[in-house]
Amino acid sequence: MEEQRANRLNPGINDVVLGCVMPYIDDPKDRDAISLVCRRWYDIDAQTRKHVTIALCYTTSPERLRRRFRHLESLKLKGKPRAAMFNLIPEAWGGYVTPWVNEIARSFDCLKSLHFRRMIVNDSDLETLARHRGRVLLVLKLDKCSGFSTDGLLHVGRLCRNLRTLFLEESTIDEKDGEWLHELALNNSVLETLNFYMTELLRCSVEDLELIARNCQSLVSVKISDCEILDLAGFFRAASALEEFGGGLFNEQPERYANVAFPPRLCRLGLTYLGKNEMHIVFPFATSLKKLDLLFALLDTDDHCLLIQKCPNLEVLETRNVIGDRGLEILAHFCKRLKRLRIERGADEQGMDDEGGLVSQRGLTALAQGCLELEYMAVYVSDITNAALECIGTHLKNLYDFRLVLLDGGNVMDLPLDNGVRALLMGCEKLIRFAFYLRRGGLTDVGLGYIGQYSQNIRWMLLGCVGQSDAGLIQFSRGCPSLQKLEMRDCNFTGHALSVAVMNLTSLRYLWVQGYRGSDAVNDLLAMARPYWNIELIPARRVSTDQGGDSEVQDHHPAHIHPAHILAYYSLEGPRTDFPVTVVPLAPANPSA
Repeated sequence: MEEQRANRLNPGINDVVLGCVMPYIDDPKDRDAISLVCRRWYDIDAQTRKHVTIALCYTTSPERLRRRFRHLESLKLKGKPRAAMFNLIPEAWGGYVTPWVNEIARSFDCLKSLHFRRMIVNDSDLETLARHRGRVLLVLKLDKCSGFSTDGLLHVGRLCRNLRTLFLEESTIDEKDGEWLHELALNNSVLETLNFYMTELLRCSVEDLELIARNCQSLVSVKISDCEILDLAGFFRAASALEEFGGGLFNEQPERYANVAFPPRLCRLGLTYLGKNEMHIVFPFATSLKKLDLLFALLDTDDHCLLIQKCPNLEVLETRNVIGDRGLEILAHFCKRLKRLRIERGADEQGMDDEGGLVSQRGLTALAQGCLELEYMAVYVSDITNAALECIGTHLKNLYDFRLVLLDGGNVMDLPLDNGVRALLMGCEKLIRFAFYLRRGGLTDVGLGYIGQYSQNIRWMLLGCVGQSDAGLIQFSRGCPSLQKLEMRDCNFTGHALSVAVMNLTSLRYLWVQGYRGSDAVNDLLAMARPYWNIELIPARRVSTDQGGDSEVQDHHPAHIHPAHILAYYSLEGPRTDFPVTVVPLAPANPSA
């Protein structure tokens, strides 16, 4: 009966046609919609889906994934919430990859690509993967992971001989020796991407990098940790197909780098600790550069201006706010093809004036008027106006990801930003990701309501220091029809208002809140409890200054006390048992679903 009804609703589409079409449908939202039509379409989706992303490892189980998608070729699995990158989530929270690895080793015979992000990975997990999947594994990404050492990587280098991609960027790795890279160099001849950028892996041999370059003719991307650039001369000569290089350092006198020769196809570059005196080594091929990573360069505003104007084909720029408004004006004038811009907060911007390296509405306005192809923009600013936000909405019609953080300090004259954010959201209709972190008074309840009203397609949102009262949050929650993931900090809403908002946001699948008010938070939050909805409370804790944390925490909480967190999400598995502070939903999940 169900299949007959589906056929009436979809005349001309039978199982044979659908089976031929489904492999070409890649968008997860389209796949999800198709799988809901009827049981037969659900089964065809399950048989033909090649890639799955699980945004939180506790939303389902390895066994449930295996039962539904037996023919997966690619899996991306995320562990700790994004806040863990800023030391906001306790290490003991979890995110262990072991049960997933064990299931992958037993099943998933077609799996060729694995991407673990913010997860705890043990050496034994890597050994299990290498022994059971080493012959077929093409891609292994350990992205911002921890818990493993070079002993685990040794198994990967020795047994995963068909790896095209080995990605370890920003992972915390216990380095025993450099033998893992030597084994990789001896056993692999098909490697295309090798990345251990921003790790503490310092015992890697230059000779092994050279051997990899000679053996792997398809090597196109290499990002490493600290290594003297002069020592890489042989590697650069051997890596003739290299298109991307990141890492390295400069310890010698500047004149010694005059004869450094980079591979001819290099077009994506990120040199660690690049300074004014070494900048000349980039000039000969600057016109070929499409991506430039200056996040860890030692360049001032003038250096940025000089280098950027020599890179007219730049499409991606990552740097710090030392670029200043003048740098953004140069970028807008010379780099018309720019698609992605990331400007992070510098460590030493205190005391700089506008000409010395701070970003404000002046630079963003020039950028919006000059770089019309921008799709992604993430910026820390010292000042911002409604007019600048309106300018972004007017000109940047391709923008799908916009993130702005307003730094503390300085005199911001044009608050609140209600009208500006409305104009931006109305103009940038393609936005699917949006972050807006301000300061007290930066956005009223009216502005928060505008965000809800004009965020038709936004799926992920981060809000900080926005709104005045619970009424603003309730008004916001009456919009955002596509919002699946919401993160909030320093917004000071009550637990009751959060519960009402969650019930209003019908597409919401994940909520993270740091800082909320209410006399009985547990009872307030239980108002949002429903089947499959897990609620976890992480109590406030004091963090010493040597444990890091992001700039917003240190600015808003000078005593380094992290307020309590709420983490709520859908889970087919019901409440967790491996983390002690959990509010159990009133209606537990049905394990047979």
